[in-house]
Amino acid sequence: MKGRQGGGHRGGSKGGHAGAGGSGPRATSTGARPASGGERRPAVASTKPTPASGRSAVPGPRASRAVRDDGLVVNGHSDRWLSQGFPWVYPNEVESGAVEPAGREVVLLGPQGAVRGRGLTDTGWIAARRFREDEGALDATWMRGVLADAAARRRGVVGGDTTAWRRVHAENDGLPGIRVDGWGRQRTVVLDTPSVGRLLPLLVDALVSEGDVDAIWLSYRLDARDREIAPAALRPAPGLLWGQDVRDEVLVREDGMTMAVRPWEGPDVGMYLDMRDVRRWLAPRWAGTSVLNLFAYTGAFSVAARRGGARETMTVDLSRPNLDRARENFRLNGFDPDAEGWACDDAFKALDRLRRQGVRYDRVVVDPPSFSHGPGGTWSARQDLPRLVAASAAVTAPGGWLVIASNQGQVAPREFRGQVAQGLAKAGRTGVELAWFSAAPDFPARTTFPEGHYLKVGVWAVDP
Repeated sequence: MKGRQGGGHRGGSKGGHAGAGGSGPRATSTGARPASGGERRPAVASTKPTPASGRSAVPGPRASRAVRDDGLVVNGHSDRWLSQGFPWVYPNEVESGAVEPAGREVVLLGPQGAVRGRGLTDTGWIAARRFREDEGALDATWMRGVLADAAARRRGVVGGDTTAWRRVHAENDGLPGIRVDGWGRQRTVVLDTPSVGRLLPLLVDALVSEGDVDAIWLSYRLDARDREIAPAALRPAPGLLWGQDVRDEVLVREDGMTMAVRPWEGPDVGMYLDMRDVRRWLAPRWAGTSVLNLFAYTGAFSVAARRGGARETMTVDLSRPNLDRARENFRLNGFDPDAEGWACDDAFKALDRLRRQGVRYDRVVVDPPSFSHGPGGTWSARQDLPRLVAASAAVTAPGGWLVIASNQGQVAPREFRGQVAQGLAKAGRTGVELAWFSAAPDFPARTTFPEGHYLKVGVWAVDP
């Protein structure tokens, strides 16, 4: 998402060692920063703030001019990026003005005093996030306008019999560090940092005014590069923001498939919405196939495959609770989970066992976290993906398809394709790329925010 998420940022795996078959939170970043958009598996924390996607921070000379009380003066390098639409200021780009306390509302100023917008400060690896490009107020009228623009972008793009979607995609929709998902009549708000929490009353009021909302829940997906905050110390505290505190599973639909989600358990509630277009493309291409779903989380790809006519599925995840939820999702869609294959195991162990048994699959779905720690050691997709591709190719039937996802923003498409080719070569196989996907269209990527491009998914037909 991909943590997927959507949107993002996504320490350890939610279901155990991510490299071991557990589905971790989806990271949603491109460049050095875990994603604003989504959200699943975080990247390795760096020891100092490092700008993303070639966006290097360059300190400038300190300003000697007097600064207005609400001003934050940036150096020329940051000023150029802000003028092009980039929404972040890094700590070593601040020439003058206070960033403390975190969440302070400031007017961003260039070295010569040009207004570059209004934002909120932070004391982590980002010094300020810009919410307006002018110095207008961050008020109810502004918030309603942001949500109206986000809604307009999504008009007609989700489609199908679908009741779960990304409502606000952080920086890409004008609300840096804030993501909102819709789950039927419930909403989840996920923050990257407590410093943007002062906007929650405005956001909640705007969401409630739209109607068709029973509850709004708050959770956090803190960036690994920021200082660690104990969950009990988070303010505003995670939990119910508005509405009815009823913790019954919510049944949502994606193109007619029913999935049970738990909005109060955010940031990962039971489904990764950014993979919707991949499932949609595969829907008419499952018929008659055998399917292996690795890092399966709550089984969306497995259930989608059976709905599309797959003759058998094998669902693998390290987390027993995840698999129990996957079994329930099969029941919700009219299938007997006892007729399916299940493995609560490390992905590599499961793949090695299947290889030795001579089992081969027509479709192998590989959607690992970007980074995690667990009892099996440390998993890093950037270092370990070729090995995972090789092990997966070893159980892919001749002419079968590998569906492989990368949620790690630091990995460019070219590098990701190279990792896949390296893994196939390691297995003594070659492949042909059939399809390529980014996140679903309700996870937009703004042209002025390279970090918005985080999800990469490819489908390869594997030669004998």
